[in-house]
Amino acid sequence: MSDLEITLEEGESGGRYFYREGDNLAEMTFSSAGHSLMIIDHTGVPDVFRGRGIGLALVSRAVEDARAAGKKIVPLCPFAAAQFRRHPEWADVLNR
Repeated sequence: MSDLEITLEEGESGGRYFYREGDNLAEMTFSSAGHSLMIIDHTGVPDVFRGRGIGLALVSRAVEDARAAGKKIVPLCPFAAAQFRRHPEWADVLNR
């Protein structure tokens, strides 16, 4: 998973993490609420990427970045919420 090149595009009100391979794109979008809160609202992984851990890599990168920036995450996206349930070690960045 760590060999995947996950890219961040960020604007003032939110952004996305994405992974591109050829014409295929997996992405996770988020909104920013102030400077300290990230709201993950969507994760989309095309079938061609299924089973490769790319969705997990997108959420993991957001967790790493949030941790480094002192931010909290609200995982509104069902996939991201499921990943937070599976990874209790991410509790420090989960906004309760």
